[in-house]
Amino acid sequence: MKTIRRILLWLLAACLLSVWVFPVLWGLLTSFKTERDVLAYPPLLVFEPTLSNYYDVIFGSSSILPNLWSSTIISVSTTLLTMLFAVPAAYAMARLRYPAKRGSGFYVLATQMLPPVGLIIPFYLVLQKIGGLDTYSGITAIYLTFSLPFAIWLMVSYFEDIPFEMEEAALLDRAGRFRTLWYVILPQVRGGIAVTTVFVFLNAWNEFLFAVVLTGNNVRPVTVAMFNFISVEQTQWARLAAGAMLAMAPVIIVGLVAQRHIVKGLTVGAVKGGGRR
Repeated sequence: MKTIRRILLWLLAACLLSVWVFPVLWGLLTSFKTERDVLAYPPLLVFEPTLSNYYDVIFGSSSILPNLWSSTIISVSTTLLTMLFAVPAAYAMARLRYPAKRGSGFYVLATQMLPPVGLIIPFYLVLQKIGGLDTYSGITAIYLTFSLPFAIWLMVSYFEDIPFEMEEAALLDRAGRFRTLWYVILPQVRGGIAVTTVFVFLNAWNEFLFAVVLTGNNVRPVTVAMFNFISVEQTQWARLAAGAMLAMAPVIIVGLVAQRHIVKGLTVGAVKGGGRR
């Protein structure tokens, strides 16, 4: 009976995994096809692969390397600034007592409920007034408006899971609030910080709606540049697939590097006893 159950679980896991893997594998196969092979019907599984699509999106006239660089600057800047402000803010909301604590927590949560499409016009007008359109600082500031509340709300639970006794012992030893945070609390929530950092980076890297409206020729993330392969007359599916594979590479690398911390961060709430008051 256990063997049958195990086989069924493996089959279920394989089916769920195939739902995610199939589009990626199909995009990878498409990136090695010619446009003629892409449009062939029925779809070709056996074909003569070509690297011309990757050459075009890297070195050709439709190169996306400048756009990858723009996405890197925007995503890294957004992630660093978000974590710089989110860590102390989440610590304060989880561990300190201050006036309007519930109100500030509700405000952070409420910002996640706002539809992004309803904020585009106000953001556009504000950036236009201050000269922030099509600039790294402007788009980064806009990304902070949704990445910072998300990061704060995500990390609050990790800080709440730290027993208060550890912090109180450090304070009794005259460690001070900041030294306690740096040497006692932060090492305990490294997994949660890693998870939040990866999610913030992914959100900034994959964001399209604000980028397509608030950026232009000087600053154009890769998500916007991908639309260069789509026109009214035709869609260059092979180059689009090659560009998508290149755009996925940094995200995959970040995930692999932080994999150990991500797994630890996702399970930290289940293994800690919880130090909430």
